[in-house]
Amino acid sequence: MTIDTHDAATAVARKIADGLIPGAIARDRAGAEAVPAEALALLDSSGLLGITVPREDGGPGLGPVTLAEVTRIIAAADPAIAQVPQAHFLLVDVLAVHGDKETRTKLYADVLAGKRIGNALAERGGKHAQDLKTRIERDVLTGSKFYTTGALTSAWIAVSALDASNRLTLAFVPREAEGVTVDTDWDVMGQRATISGTATFDHVPVAHVIDYASAYAVPQQLGARAQLVHAAIEVGIAGAALRDARAYLREKARPSTEAVRAGAAVAADDPHVLHRYGRIAAKVRAAEALLADAARTLEEIGLVPATAGDAARGSLAVAAAKAFGSEVALEAASDLFQMCGTSATASKYDLDRHWRNARTHSVHDPLDWKYHHLAAYELADILPPNHGQL
Repeated sequence: MTIDTHDAATAVARKIADGLIPGAIARDRAGAEAVPAEALALLDSSGLLGITVPREDGGPGLGPVTLAEVTRIIAAADPAIAQVPQAHFLLVDVLAVHGDKETRTKLYADVLAGKRIGNALAERGGKHAQDLKTRIERDVLTGSKFYTTGALTSAWIAVSALDASNRLTLAFVPREAEGVTVDTDWDVMGQRATISGTATFDHVPVAHVIDYASAYAVPQQLGARAQLVHAAIEVGIAGAALRDARAYLREKARPSTEAVRAGAAVAADDPHVLHRYGRIAAKVRAAEALLADAARTLEEIGLVPATAGDAARGSLAVAAAKAFGSEVALEAASDLFQMCGTSATASKYDLDRHWRNARTHSVHDPLDWKYHHLAAYELADILPPNHGQL
């Protein structure tokens, strides 16, 4: 199936989601003990990795509206698998704006052939995750990274590093290059199948390097588009929690003793369950609408915003969707048990994975700062910072 329209992309995403749902619990339980090769092969062979490759580079050039919906659909089936290509889509955008012709030609050909780009952008041990010690000098890369989502099973890894002048660069290296090691030291409570462990680069020769500092020296939407995918993952988790609550209430849940005394014959007769479910369902719809609105805003602005004001508008639209979507995902995943009762906590159902996934993923970037930037703009016309996390 050729993916060159929004409808074609979402149809493929739904097919992948159908294939992912049966194994989601097993992948969550296995975590880093088992690489989800079959699930990732399903994703990589689908054609979805290339949906945002620009038309001038041989791709369909689909935009944020499609990307957000595709990600939300897959995340509702398995948010860990949906997160694996998050950085991939960011890097496709980076190449579109800042990649030289040789690098674009090489990497886009691989992407369109179903080869994924993983990331090695964050580090441990410094003052913060972007306090970099990784260096690239004389086209040789040396350093260590963590939170390397997608790197373990990718064809290429994009590595942030400082050059001899301490300027931020982005190096693209083959996953199987000599000197590249990616470990499975990933032990977290949620998003376990991402296996976002340590990557080590021991004097790795580099042929493709771009100046990454310049990407954030001008108004940009790279950060907003990357955050849009994160927002879609949270909204997908929220929808999955609601879906599973609905199924459990209809098929398994018994009414509480208090509800029976009040006349309830089944759990869904409990007026408090009805109220709580209705409230959460409304919030999930609101989160989906906010995500769609943010995606349309980015589509309107384009990958290269005309002004700093346009860039701010896109970043803040996504910030609102990410913050609200994360809160709704956490609330839906928690209220699931309030509605369904103690029996729903049985480990065989693994329903707690929704909360664990939402909680783990939601702290990727602090939600409080997103609300802070929204308020600062509304109350004092302060533009949000121009970086990759907003």
